[in-house]
Amino acid sequence: MTDTPHAPNPAPRLRVLAAMSGGVDSAVAAARAVEAGHDVTGVHLALSANPQSFRTGARGCCTIEDSRDARRAADVIGIPFYVWDLAERFRQDVVEDFIAEYEAGRTPNPCLRCNEKIKFAALLDKALALGFDAVCTGHYATIVVREDGTRELHRAADAAKDQSYVLGVLDERQLAHAMFPLGDTPTTKEEIRAEAERRGLAVARKPDSHDICFIADGDTQGFLAKHLGTAEGDIVDEDGNKLGTHSGAYGFTVGQRKGLRIGHPAPDGKPRYVLDISPVDNTVTVGPASALDVVALTAVRPRWCGTPPTGPGTYTAQLRAHGGETEVTAEMVDGELRVTFTEPVRGVAPGQAIVLYDGTRVVGSATIAATERRGAAATRS
Repeated sequence: MTDTPHAPNPAPRLRVLAAMSGGVDSAVAAARAVEAGHDVTGVHLALSANPQSFRTGARGCCTIEDSRDARRAADVIGIPFYVWDLAERFRQDVVEDFIAEYEAGRTPNPCLRCNEKIKFAALLDKALALGFDAVCTGHYATIVVREDGTRELHRAADAAKDQSYVLGVLDERQLAHAMFPLGDTPTTKEEIRAEAERRGLAVARKPDSHDICFIADGDTQGFLAKHLGTAEGDIVDEDGNKLGTHSGAYGFTVGQRKGLRIGHPAPDGKPRYVLDISPVDNTVTVGPASALDVVALTAVRPRWCGTPPTGPGTYTAQLRAHGGETEVTAEMVDGELRVTFTEPVRGVAPGQAIVLYDGTRVVGSATIAATERRGAAATRS
C-alpha cells in the first residue's frame, strides 16, 4: 500500500486591514488581498483635523476626494470600509517633526516618517488590538519568509517602482504583520492601471500622488515660512564672504543649485551649490560642486529589518527615495552607524535617511547626523 501524496497546505486565511489612500495602488493591493482568500477590511486615514484645508485637486493622498475614492473602491471590491481619525498623531509625529527638522537645518523625509510612526505604528497597533493579523498597503516592496519563519524586506520585483527605501524604518515585529501584494509581480504601472480597470475601479486613471500630503499646493518654503516666520540672514562663500541674503535658512537644502538669488557669478564662472545650513546664525554657505563630495557619514537612530548586523560589513546604500545605490562599508560604533563610501557622493544632507542593502535585502536604516567631505572635517547638524 502506497501513501497518497498530500496537497500542500494552503496559505492561512488572515484578517487583513487594507490601508486605502484613495489611489490606484492601494485599491489594487486590497483587491489582490481579497483574491488571495483573506478577510479584508478597508480603512482610510483622516490625517487632517480640518480636511477642507486640503485643496481640491491636490496631488497628495489625504484630500476629501481621496477618502471618497477609497470608499468607492472598497464598495466595488466588496469589503467593509471605515475612516479612522489619526490627525492628532499625524500632526505630532509627522508635521511637527518636519517643521522642527527644517528649523534645525536638516532635511527630513515625511513619507518615511509616516510609514514608521503612522502606518506601521499607530495604525498597526490599533489593527492588532482589534484582532487583525496584518496591515496591507500598496507599496512596491517584497517580503520574503525564510525557512525559520523570520521575514526579510526586499526590493520590489520591478526595480523602477521599488519603494523599499521609505519602508527601511520597519522593524522585525512590524514586518511580521505587513503585506505588500504589489511588490512581488514585475508589472508596469500601466498594467496595474489596466488591472484596476478590469476590476471596475474608478481610480484606474487617477494621477499618482507626488506632493507632500500636508502641503497641498507644493509650496514647501511658503509652508515653512508660515510656521517659522521669516528671518533675514547671509549667504556666504567658503571663506565667509557675504554674497547675498535670504529670508530664512530653512528654505534651503544641501546640494541646492537653483533659487540662490546671488547677485554676481563665482570667480570661475561655474554654478554654486548650498554646502551648509547653519540655523544658529541663520547662515547659508555656498560653493563649487566639488565641495559637496562626501566620503563618510555618521547616522543615528538605527532601525533594523531583522537581526542587527555585527561588526563591519560591506553593503550598498540608498540616500534618497529615487536615488541609486552606492557601495559602502558600515558598522555600529558607540550606538552610531559609521559609513564610509567607496566613491564620494554628493548632495548628502543631515536629516536624510540612509538605507543599507545586502543585494536586494533591506538591512536597515538610520538618520544622517553628520557628513565628512573630502579634505574637510565632519559637519554635524
